[in-house]
Amino acid sequence: MLEFQLAPRQGTTERIGFEVINLIVAGWTGRDETALRHHIEELAAIGVPRPSSVPVFYRNSALNVTQVTRLQVLGPDTSGEAEPIVIAHGGQLWLTVGSDHTDRRAETMGIALSKQLCGKPVSRGLWLLDDVVEHWDELQLRAFATIDGRRVAYQDGTLAGMRTPSDLIARFGHSLSQGTMMFCGTLAAIGGIRPATRFEVELADPVLNRVLRHIYDIDILPVVT
Repeated sequence: MLEFQLAPRQGTTERIGFEVINLIVAGWTGRDETALRHHIEELAAIGVPRPSSVPVFYRNSALNVTQVTRLQVLGPDTSGEAEPIVIAHGGQLWLTVGSDHTDRRAETMGIALSKQLCGKPVSRGLWLLDDVVEHWDELQLRAFATIDGRRVAYQDGTLAGMRTPSDLIARFGHSLSQGTMMFCGTLAAIGGIRPATRFEVELADPVLNRVLRHIYDIDILPVVT
């Protein structure tokens, strides 16, 4: 059971318990399909399988979602991805931020497999989606990574280049039922995808002047053969 603090536009905050029943990780969610196709071919050239559709919706175990501040992973070949996340709760849609932590070594064998192998850390903060839909493109998604002891900017941009939640849900094919969580895609990594010992994600709303964030350390477990 996850615990979120709802942050309504007006009024007092409220804490709720949330049971994840369905976890959907949307991939290839950029609005520029030509650029997406080009990137798909680039990845295919280094062995990453092409997606079956654009966007594509990977199903993951609901047990992967976590709010821990220390994530255990197997081996040195994983990395985080900052993503906005839509949550269906109480007949409404809500928004938070998290990391689609992924096993990059397994990614060459299958993207769905690579995403299933890692926990998905998410923030404890929650916004009502209706409060931000009108300025979705202005929301700012950022990530910082600690690599070789240095904190560096890892991702930074607005959501203007990503499909909106309503677009993704329409392409998914049906509305999100109670207990469903959908990761909505990510931005390019500054300097390329690489592992880190700490990962920080945040989603900033410059219109309502607020921020959702989550920080977690990465513990690398040894691979024993």
